[in-house]
Amino acid sequence: MYNYGELVDEELILLLKQRDKLAFTEIYRQNWHALYLHAFKILGNEDEAKDLVQDTFFSIWEKSGDLQIKTNLKGYLFVAVRNRIFSLIREKKANPDFVDILMAELNQLDNATVEHIDERELIRLIDLEIERLPKKMKEVFNLSRKKFLTNKEIAIKLNMSEEAVKKQIHRSIKLLKVKLGNYAGISVALILVAHHRI
Repeated sequence: MYNYGELVDEELILLLKQRDKLAFTEIYRQNWHALYLHAFKILGNEDEAKDLVQDTFFSIWEKSGDLQIKTNLKGYLFVAVRNRIFSLIREKKANPDFVDILMAELNQLDNATVEHIDERELIRLIDLEIERLPKKMKEVFNLSRKKFLTNKEIAIKLNMSEEAVKKQIHRSIKLLKVKLGNYAGISVALILVAHHRI
């Protein structure tokens, strides 16, 4: 009989692939809270975050016999949760270009830092820096981030080309990264998503 709490990740993964329920339970016990915090920091909704993490674990159990975990277990779980977060964002019809930028930024994020975000301070700093953006850039950025408008919709609304809209979004994020990117080592994309509460 195994003492599951003392098994290393490789042993737990091997048992999980054999559909060992106790190994699955141990993986769940060790990782649920961190994954929930990660999802909650981004989504800002407790129930949504809980459901998303539960669905992730359900999916992992369902395909446990065919799992291909090439990174460490925690990394695999964070990526699985993150992929579901972005599926949820896309379902909500966020601007796809903005989502792509966010995904690229989030993929560079160190998972261990997520739990240490001081959200109130970050939101204050973000609002301050957004207000300092050039007028047109701020307008484009907010239409993309807050109103979920596509680049085409923004271009029509502001009488600009789609390419100009795309450049403004990229420039605004680049500027905000310069201003905020060093804060606690957090990617500005995560800060923006957490602030926006998609």
